[in-house]
Amino acid sequence: MRIGILGTGTLAAALGEGWVRAGHEVVIGGRSQVKAEKLAERLGHGVLAVAPREVVTGRDAVLLAVSWDGVEDMLRLAGASDGVLEGTPLIDPTNAVAHGVGALLTEPGKSMAGRIAELAPGAHVVKAFHLFPADQWTSSSPGGVPSRVTVAMCGDDTAALHIVGELVRGVGGTPAVLGALDRVRQLEEVAGFVIGLAFAGFDPNSAIPSVPSSPARD
Repeated sequence: MRIGILGTGTLAAALGEGWVRAGHEVVIGGRSQVKAEKLAERLGHGVLAVAPREVVTGRDAVLLAVSWDGVEDMLRLAGASDGVLEGTPLIDPTNAVAHGVGALLTEPGKSMAGRIAELAPGAHVVKAFHLFPADQWTSSSPGGVPSRVTVAMCGDDTAALHIVGELVRGVGGTPAVLGALDRVRQLEEVAGFVIGLAFAGFDPNSAIPSVPSSPARD
């Protein structure tokens, strides 16, 4: 697939590395062209650094790999308000939470993914990749691939969820669709829960009961 990545930080680097390893075509753009060029050179495999608007043009999916407070600026640079992302799966891995506390900073009843959908009219927003640190997608097991984890996702468009699910598999994850965007705040609250426990010195895994999964449905 042709993947665009908006952002040049650790998650952009980690998922970019995983996707080029899986054989996808990747382009990168950010607020700093110099940083984008350095990351593209580091990833190799034909990865190009381009302007944000070119990142989102003609792509099978776009990753918005910026901090939550940089979302509006990045989407503005990409021309999202002009509808350039219409019909494109737009992956939102952001966490709008208070640092070290985990409390959501979005308005009551609102979600960051919902805000992104407003800023990028016509885009098929999919919440994904927001619960694990970037090194999850680069740390290798003895077999040479990242350890398999479940990536919970929310989105309104079935085709977009399928595409993002394939990208999740490409970096060693298992996609799990929780529901449409009307449930996405629940996913974002989970991130706050995990972050709050971790910063308080507790292992979030110890706070989640081990419940046997039900058989998968076709």
